[in-house]
Amino acid sequence: MAESPELLKGFLTVNGVFEDCALDPVEREVVVLTVATRNECHLCVAMHTATLTRHGATPGLIEALRAGTPLPDARLEALRRFTLAVLDHRGAVPEEGTHAFLAAGYQPRHALDVVLGVGTYTISTFANRLTGAPLDPPLAAYAGEPAG
Repeated sequence: MAESPELLKGFLTVNGVFEDCALDPVEREVVVLTVATRNECHLCVAMHTATLTRHGATPGLIEALRAGTPLPDARLEALRRFTLAVLDHRGAVPEEGTHAFLAAGYQPRHALDVVLGVGTYTISTFANRLTGAPLDPPLAAYAGEPAG
C-alpha cells in the first residue's frame, strides 16, 4: 500500500474507525477473516490468524474460519453468515439473513459495523492481491491457502 500514500492513509483511517466499532475484537476478526478468505488474500489470512491466536481464539474457530466452514460458536457463525450475505448481496441482505443475525443477539448497528469491516478489508485484500504483497517472515507460521 506504500506505493499510494492516499490508499495507505485511507486504509489506516478506516481501520482505526473499524477497531472502535461495537463489535468486540474476536467478532471483528471473524468479519476480517471471512472477507480475507472470500477474497483469497494470503497475507490477510495469515495476519488475522495470528491476531485471533493472540486474542485466545480456539483452534477450532480459527480452522473453521480459514476453511470457510460453519463456526463452532452459534453467535459467531451468525456473524460469519451475515458477513457473507453482505458480500454476496452487495449489502442488500435478504430479510431472513438480517433476521437471523438479529436473532443471534446482534443489533442493527452491528450490521452497519459489518459493512464497515467489509469495506475496510476489501481495500486491504484487493490491494494485497493486486500488488502480490509478500508474507512477512513472522507470519510464515500462520500461512496457508485461503479457502475462497
